Amino acid sequence: MSWAAHDLEPYLFRAKFGARISLVFCLLGSYSPDVLTKWAVYGFGFTHHDAILVDPVQFHRGWPGAGFTHTPIYGAAVAGLIYLASRNKTWAVSYFIGALAHVLSDSLDSVGVMLLFPLSTWHLHFGAWEYVGEVGRAHDAVAYYTSLGGVWDAFWAIWLLYYWRMFTVTYFRAEIVPTDPFWDWMKRWTNETVMLTVYRTSAFFGYASIIGWYIWVLFVNTFHPHLDWSIGGPQWAPKQGPE
Repeated sequence: MSWAAHDLEPYLFRAKFGARISLVFCLLGSYSPDVLTKWAVYGFGFTHHDAILVDPVQFHRGWPGAGFTHTPIYGAAVAGLIYLASRNKTWAVSYFIGALAHVLSDSLDSVGVMLLFPLSTWHLHFGAWEYVGEVGRAHDAVAYYTSLGGVWDAFWAIWLLYYWRMFTVTYFRAEIVPTDPFWDWMKRWTNETVMLTVYRTSAFFGYASIIGWYIWVLFVNTFHPHLDWSIGGPQWAPKQGPE
């Protein structure tokens, strides 16, 4: 799984493809696969792991379970519903692109995703880093940010810095608001300050997550605080693969 890439990828899609992407709906697509599943993976608590499922990995990525949310067909189905409800092709396509990006990002870990569901429950998994979510948030954070997973997040964060101007008020007014009717709707109920907050929040959260977790993992946490950028790392992590 990815920690901050899902927060940042949609901004780069918007920067590269312009008005063909609705940032809001691309973000909704990027977040949607984990909205109903991530809580079940980690359970309750941070300093300790209170499991609430016997097999959280199966629930998160498998079938039977909620693994269908991490498939292209799920993104396409919800995108279809968005189009039927709004008749806005840009919203629907943007949602699908965000959801597909989430799926492809998650294929990089050791569990992967059911790319061909419902035709097959086979998992596409490249195993670049180890999936450790089943042992709790704290251990997963250490495993992710000391492995190539953290490098994956940093890649998106560094690339997005090149497009820093898209977070300015001038860009928001000239390039974002006029090209997406979502902002016209929001303007009726709020003001520009609220709109800018909504526009920037995911990027702020993504950068704060990367910086905060790296500080905690490398300097505060005492459990294996060394970097391991080997394929499939970190090597100390419990091995978890698809059924």
